[in-house]
This record gives sequence, structure tokens and C-alpha cells, in this order.
Amino acid sequence: MMQKIQRFGGAMFVPVLLFSFAGIILSLAILFQNEMIMGGIAAEGTLWRNIWSVIESGGWTVFNQIELLFVIGLPIGLAKKASGRAAMEAFVIYMTFNNFIAKILELYGANFGVDYAADPGGTSGLKLIGSVKTLDTNIIGAIMIAAIAVWIHNRYFDTKLPDWLGVFQGSTFVYIIGFFMTLPLAFATSWLWPSVQGGIFQLQDWMAQAGAFGVWIYVFLERILIPTGLHHFVWQPFMLGPAAVEGGLEPAWLRSLGEIASNPAPLKEQFPLGGFALHNMSKIFAPIGIGAAFYATANKEKRTEVLALVVPTAITAIMAGITEPFEFTFLFIAPQLFLVHALLAATMATTMYVFGLVGDIGSGLIAVLSKFIIPLWSNHSGAVITWLVIGLIFSALYFIVFRFMILRFDYNTPGREAEDEEVKMYSKQDYKDRKAAEKSNAGKSDFAIKAADYIDYLGGPDNILDVNNCATRLRVSVENSELLAPESAFKSSGAHGLVKNGNAIQVIIGLDVPQVRDEVDIELARRRSSK
Repeated sequence: MMQKIQRFGGAMFVPVLLFSFAGIILSLAILFQNEMIMGGIAAEGTLWRNIWSVIESGGWTVFNQIELLFVIGLPIGLAKKASGRAAMEAFVIYMTFNNFIAKILELYGANFGVDYAADPGGTSGLKLIGSVKTLDTNIIGAIMIAAIAVWIHNRYFDTKLPDWLGVFQGSTFVYIIGFFMTLPLAFATSWLWPSVQGGIFQLQDWMAQAGAFGVWIYVFLERILIPTGLHHFVWQPFMLGPAAVEGGLEPAWLRSLGEIASNPAPLKEQFPLGGFALHNMSKIFAPIGIGAAFYATANKEKRTEVLALVVPTAITAIMAGITEPFEFTFLFIAPQLFLVHALLAATMATTMYVFGLVGDIGSGLIAVLSKFIIPLWSNHSGAVITWLVIGLIFSALYFIVFRFMILRFDYNTPGREAEDEEVKMYSKQDYKDRKAAEKSNAGKSDFAIKAADYIDYLGGPDNILDVNNCATRLRVSVENSELLAPESAFKSSGAHGLVKNGNAIQVIIGLDVPQVRDEVDIELARRRSSK
């Protein structure tokens, strides 16, 4: 069950990866249209402003169609076969579901407490999705229907119908089943969802009153659940869904950015629930302290090697917000350190909130520059300085705490491993095998070469039961984990590390994982079909 949940959580990252670029583009477009920052060049009607207005409209595509992105993106990560067809099927089934709801509310909306004549948005509970005015079920509804569509696809896509019904096989059969399944579901949603929306409004009121305590609990849960993959179910309803504000904190921050930048009033006053967007603060400041602790506690003869490992990993984390190589390094060496990390991350975000910081200002320095530092500097330079000072103080705390614990409990963090493995003498056959491998790899992409290596290291295609990926890890279910090659073999092909949890294997690859996963699927299909 946990493997299925992790697979589902990893699949949700397929559409999420689009938001970082869209967010940066939007923040820059909003910045360049601000007259207080850009001067007369950004005045209403100027060519400069018009160009950036066009760019901004394109940037909103991802956020305005967030439900459709999840409906299309989830099948890509979850379908066991023909993922492209699964994405199409999910889209059609989802739009059918929304059209059912639209007509039900048009006919019986008053019975369900919904004024279907109201304009979409606000407190109406309605939204335009693919030009259909329907209930605003946000990403919750999208994920639910996508999951149903993928289940139907995986179960019935290959069903053989009688020849005279052959035209209804495959995607059409999946759609037929989805059509009749979503009809009663649309009635149930029309009846129940307005009450859920009322509960969401009450949750927002509670969070507003919870203040710093609510922020601490939220950030702690988001960090501590990373190993399980369940953290997606914590942050996505806040950042991309309705848990805190309508439409999600990330798009709400971007829509308000121009106004907030122009208004010198305190940030917390302008964006009161924005403390729940601070969960990514540790991605910038934690790697500084953790990396320094790894270096300081490493054996002297290995410090150069540790530095070569830590510096690029830390830079990637700080600039792009990809911290998993750090987190998974100490998670499986010493889980106690990961608990400390979650506690410090929650305390850092809460401290920043107490000192008046709110907003979507994490996820790497590139995003912070465009979403926070540059647009807010003119009227909120004090907030920027507060952010930097608190962050660096916590970098120092990370260093002190991690260094103490590593030395006190003698954790085998990088540079503190046992003696190096025995040097191997290679035979003539090893040389021939290497040359043969080089010849077979000629003309292949680097991704394809790595994919072939990982398949071999995972025990071959017969040992691989299921393949999926999240943002930086290849998630694989194997039949027999004893057949796996040692972690050093995976690292020799470019992996950052290997995580084993029974027969659930995670190969930590980095941002190239979507391309590697595609090549793994292709290579597995090739090898299996050749038998």
C-alpha cells in the first residue's frame, strides 16, 4: 500500500514541475510592468508594458488550467502502459464529469445550495474549467477523476471485445466505462461538495487564528513526510489548492505581487495567510549548514572529496530548491538527523512568520530573486534583509546541531565511511567486456546509457516489476532486492545514491530523472519483446 501511495505522490510531481518556470516568468512580467520600479517605460499603453502584458498572459496558462494539468499529468506517471492514451482518456472523462455537474446544477442547483446563475469565482463555489461553468473542486476533483481514469485504463485498456464490437476497444472502452462511472459521481459531488467548500472556509478561519503554531505544524509535517512521499498531500492543497486561499497560495501571491510591491504596508497585513507558503525556506539555508557540517566532520584525508561532492549539491539545492540528495543522504544514514532537519525547518519558517515574513519566497534562490527580492526591494527592503539574516542564523544553527550530533553519535556521513574498498585488478575479459559495452553504447544518448546500466544493476528486466519517478528519484519495485548491484555501481553510472526499503528501491538521479525514466521504459520494452 505504501508503495502505491508513494507512486501516486511521485506522479503528482509531473505537472508540478511546470509551475516553477511559470512562476518565475509571471513574477518577472509583473515586476517589469510596475511603474514604481521601472519608471515611465512601464506606463499604461507603452510598448514595453504591452509586451510584458502579453508575456504575463502566457505565464498564467499553467495556473489557470491547473486542474487540466493534473488530469493529464497524473496518467503519465501512473499508467502502466500507453500513458499518452491514458492522458487523453483522463481528460475526456474529466470534462464529461464537469459537463454532468454543470447540467445538474443548472437544473437542480438550488436543491444543493448552489446559485448556478452566479459568476464563477469568489464565494460562489463555481469555476470555469475548459470553458465549462462547474463546481470548483480544484485539484482535489482533478486528482480523483484522474485516479479513476488511470484505474480503468490499467484494468480495461487491453480488454479484448468480440470482433463485431472491436471498434469500441482500447481508449473508447475506457471512456465508455468512465462515462457511466462519473455520472453517479457527478450527482454525489453536486450534493456533497458544497458542504466540503463550507468546511474549507472554516479551515481557513482556523488557520488564520492559529497563526505561528499553525505554520509550525504545517511545515513540520511537510518536511517529516518527505520519505513517505506523502508530503505532496500536505503542501499541494495549500500552495495549489483551496486549503488557505481560493485557488492556492502560489497563484494568489503572484496575482498580488504588483500591488504588494507598490504598497509599503506590512507583508503580513497584505497577505495574512502567506505564512503557509514558507515551507520551502529550508531549501536555501539548510544546505549551507548541513554541507559545512559534513565537511567539518569528514576525515581530513577525505575532505577534498567531500568538498567536491557537497559544493555542487549545495549549489543545486540553493539555486533550484532540489534538496533531496542532502536529505536522503542523512535520512538513511541517521534518521535522527532528518527529524532534527524537520524540526529546524519548521522553526525557521515560523520565526520568519513571527518577524512579519509571508509569501511564496522559497523553492530556490532563482525563484526568490524574481518573486521576492527584486520586486519587493523598493518598499520592503527591511523584509528582504530580515529574511536573509534569519536564514543565515539558521544556517549556523544547522551547522552547530548537525556537527554536534554527527560527532556525538558517530554517524557515517560523507567522508566518515569505513576504509575504502579493496582495489580491484581487472582481467583481460574485463577489458573485452568494457570495449564491447562502449561499442554497444555508440550513438546512444547519455540518458539511454544510464537507463541500460540501471536496469542491469537492478537485477535485469525480469527482476523489475514496476517503474515510476518523482522529481529526482527513479522509484522501482523489484521482485528480489538481493539481486541488486552495490550502491557504488549505481554511483559509477551517475546516480547520487541508492535507497532500499524492502523491495521498494529508489535510485537518486537528480533533475534528469524524467528523461532517464523514459529511456528505462523503452529499454525494458525492447529487452522483454526480444525474448
